[in-house]
Amino acid sequence: MARVGLRLDNGKCIMTKTIIVTGGSSGIGRAIAAMFAQQGACIVIFGRTEQMLRETSQELGDQVSWQQVDVANSDEVVKGVEAILEEHPRIDVLVNNAGFSGGFLTSDPISEAEAIWDGIVSTSLKGSFLMAMAVAPHLTRPGGRIINISSIAAYTGGSRSGAMAYAAAKSGLHGLTYSLARELGPEGITVNAVAPGLVLDTMFFGGRGLPEDRIEQTVSQTPVGRTGKPEDIASAVSYLASDEASFVTGEVLNVNGGWLFGR
Repeated sequence: MARVGLRLDNGKCIMTKTIIVTGGSSGIGRAIAAMFAQQGACIVIFGRTEQMLRETSQELGDQVSWQQVDVANSDEVVKGVEAILEEHPRIDVLVNNAGFSGGFLTSDPISEAEAIWDGIVSTSLKGSFLMAMAVAPHLTRPGGRIINISSIAAYTGGSRSGAMAYAAAKSGLHGLTYSLARELGPEGITVNAVAPGLVLDTMFFGGRGLPEDRIEQTVSQTPVGRTGKPEDIASAVSYLASDEASFVTGEVLNVNGGWLFGR
């Protein structure tokens, strides 16, 4: 049974949006949850680590609650969504952000490569699929939103060798986005993706960070002359979740400072 910390007081979400952010306790997901909280929405963050979820919820404010859910596990996903519906009158926005990186080469043992592949694809791609399946029937009609967090790696295969699982998962996420957009569009629900470039100040690189020379090389190839911030991605998500984006669906919004464009 998923552990849950819901902090809804006297139905305060009745007149505002209810938003789910997977992987919402750190990095880009946390920035997305924080931006929506500033806008007055009710947010439920999903993740696998209770302590991080609890701390993030407390730091972001009373309108942010949490659920400990492994998005790759269909039973946990269904129970998590059902718990939200017991407390919230509706779901307006789903942000599929949960994911992590990991690398292997074709020269590595196949059993080790398979384990890394399964972990990455299960969270980033299967997890987004399961969340969409569980949430879609309960999205506001019209006006519901699904926003998938992809990556520039979907186009480039990664900036270095070894990213085949991550790149494949994010490429698959684009196909999932297109298919859901086609199905749900007639019901007034839009489905889009955001593809970040290099974003620092996250746990994406396992807390190790990147060598300074690699950061400088990326910046030198980026027209705006800097790396991304989690807030850059949150702003793009905020737009796609807004009423102003009601005519945008099946789109992949590249947010990479010009490192890659024309796709």
